[in-house]
Amino acid sequence: MREPTFLVLTVLADGPRHGYGIIRDVAELSGDRVKLLPGTLYAALDRLVAQGLVEHVRDEIAEGRLRRYYSLTGAGLEALRAETARLRQLATVAEARLRAVNPRLA
Repeated sequence: MREPTFLVLTVLADGPRHGYGIIRDVAELSGDRVKLLPGTLYAALDRLVAQGLVEHVRDEIAEGRLRRYYSLTGAGLEALRAETARLRQLATVAEARLRAVNPRLA
């Protein structure tokens, strides 16, 4: 799973968000390393909806603009859990190797 997808799923684990909220929360969560553009985000959301990981839950008009809200599905939650476990396992291996090379690095 690519990092932007992981971050979008992570943001949605807190509850439904609209597009701008997802963009803002992904940037915050990543320390501003990942900055999604609206076109990129909505293409990713369309893909995640097609995969059954995310669902479109509602639309609302705010300040004359359409806000489309998305939520994590049960399958999306399981995918996020699996990816979190995979990343944790990789980090554990990396930390062990760093300690083997230089105990002060880990």
